[in-house]
Amino acid sequence: MTLQPLVPVWLLALLVVPLLGLTVRQVVVAGRRGPDGVALPGAPRAAWVRRTGVVVLLALVGLGPSVASTSRDTSVANVDMIFVVDRTGSMAAEDYGPGRDQERLDGVRHDVVSLAESVPGARYSIISFDSQASRQLPLTTDARAIASWAQTFDREITRYSQGSLTDRPLEELASALRGSAEQHPASTRLVFFLSDGEQTADGEPRSFADLAPLVDGGAVLGYGTAEGGPLKEYDPDVAPEDAEYLVDPSLPAEDGAAARAVSVLDAETLRTLADQLGVPYVHREAPTETASLVAGVDPEQVAADGRRDVTSYRPVVWPLALALVVLLAVETWFWSRSASRSLVRPAGNGSRARATTDGPEVRR
Repeated sequence: MTLQPLVPVWLLALLVVPLLGLTVRQVVVAGRRGPDGVALPGAPRAAWVRRTGVVVLLALVGLGPSVASTSRDTSVANVDMIFVVDRTGSMAAEDYGPGRDQERLDGVRHDVVSLAESVPGARYSIISFDSQASRQLPLTTDARAIASWAQTFDREITRYSQGSLTDRPLEELASALRGSAEQHPASTRLVFFLSDGEQTADGEPRSFADLAPLVDGGAVLGYGTAEGGPLKEYDPDVAPEDAEYLVDPSLPAEDGAAARAVSVLDAETLRTLADQLGVPYVHREAPTETASLVAGVDPEQVAADGRRDVTSYRPVVWPLALALVVLLAVETWFWSRSASRSLVRPAGNGSRARATTDGPEVRR
């Protein structure tokens, strides 16, 4: 048996101690006689004993006597999965899927959800990057939040694009990995970097090699083809079917119209990134299975470290509540009897006078 207070103890004491002091004092002084030998007015001692019992029972209920129960939680795996998702405009290029007519983002949506389902009970986090990087979801065990985000996210608005570099999420990823290492040092940390590797901004991307000691597994997933694919302009105020394809003025016109811009997979950049993180590079051409990408997660470690004992407390207040109801019922009965007696009192001439609500009785 243990105590799990229903309210803070200081608040319970603030409410109970004054009431308990009052009722105990009245128990002590009830029935005393004055200097003339006549009993002082007030409720009898038995009434104050009942009221003291009510206060004590209320205090015990507030302290929340409970029975502890310990069980094994098998719903949490000791794995932290971090998804780094490329949201630059090139990820809308249409060279994914069996017919090479789907957006690369369709593959990202499928793979994020599939990977999360492949390691149920893990902690998941999402970092996205376009012209800047941001943490979209902190570490959470809610796989539904991951699926919801994957189904609703889109690429950056075209007119705000400032080009792409694969090192944009470097600081956010470093912060996420270090936070995971501090909060869950026994966790297996998996990083999945989903991108087409295209570099359109000036400068050389920085290395991710310093983060390799914090990464236990994962993969760099590449989307797109060497031939490339066209992509539409993105404006949230324009329906997707009405959006125009981006054009490349440096290409010769086709049939009098400007040639469509084409985005090409940069597999070499992604392979370099994978080597820096110490994970494999995997080219994703269609929405196929992803279980093989997490096959290297040690099941022994997940089973040993990822299960935890969970202690729950079951309140046992019903006996106290039952006793409280009995005392309150007795108190109500005595109070009703006292109230009924006060309505009918002997008159001075030996007859009974009736109390009315119409004012004092008028004698004729």
